Amino acid sequence: MRTFRSRPAPRLRLLTAALTGLAAATCLGLAGAAPTQATPSAGSSAPSMAADDPVGPRQDGFLPALAYSALHPTAVPTGANDWNCRPTAGHPRPVVLVHGTFENRYANWAALAPRLKDAGYCVYALNYGGGSTGPLMATGDIPASARQLASFVDRVRAATGAAKVDLVGHSQGGLLPRYYLRNLGGSTKVATLIALTPTNHGTSLWGLGLLAHLFPGGDAMMESSCPACRQQVTGSDFLNDLNAGGETHPDVTYTVITSRHDEVVTPYTSSYLAASPNVSNLTVQDFCPADRTDHIDISYDPTATALTLHALDPAHTQRPAC
Repeated sequence: MRTFRSRPAPRLRLLTAALTGLAAATCLGLAGAAPTQATPSAGSSAPSMAADDPVGPRQDGFLPALAYSALHPTAVPTGANDWNCRPTAGHPRPVVLVHGTFENRYANWAALAPRLKDAGYCVYALNYGGGSTGPLMATGDIPASARQLASFVDRVRAATGAAKVDLVGHSQGGLLPRYYLRNLGGSTKVATLIALTPTNHGTSLWGLGLLAHLFPGGDAMMESSCPACRQQVTGSDFLNDLNAGGETHPDVTYTVITSRHDEVVTPYTSSYLAASPNVSNLTVQDFCPADRTDHIDISYDPTATALTLHALDPAHTQRPAC
């Protein structure tokens, strides 16, 4: 029988959201003078990954993982980026983990990466869309970040010999792959996209995106400090273009996993993709009504983890049992 960890107390969840929101405000320059992170150029590849990048310990929540990554910004989650891993017949496709805005590969995946490794998958995670230092990544232009993801997927395929990979992303990490699939040929290299609380139809970024409209130069400040933030604000040109003419590719299977307690993507149903035979839109409370996970901590939630494992291998895994 699976053992579920206890849900984080509401006060801790609020603290996590508040600290992440404060970090977002700082990066946007709306709460002080923040240094601007470098934005990858149009032709840039994924950030370099040193062989001696530290492997961080397992974590049971986003906040302690983010704190660890503040001291170890290049940390790799346990179980990820074993370039000698070879997929098995049971799990023939490597899993690539794509973190969200103001996050990084360790902060997002310090629980799921080792869980997937223990289940027999070859697991890989990249940092993208930010400067070479500091734990807050995924602020750069989304199309440029998608090219980083494309280069990383190609590296994973070359190392493992796999024809296709599966992608698991959080927030922007669930949205960005859709650009890759649609515009960069990713649909021939990806079998499944599993998106945890993705920003498919936009977000107000804790209200900061809408707040920027009220200040002279606010939009320009957001654009220079965090292009990805501006691109994810509800109604942006980027989102309108991405969602026009169909939201999915017929050769890829999509699973969206949301929470009714999402405080960033509101309403939470805006994460959902348009109905299609290859789309599953799921909400954790439909399986475990008492689950209190939110936007920030969903990649550490046992219900969401069980749904992710089931989406990766529906023939051999079970949906959550609370």
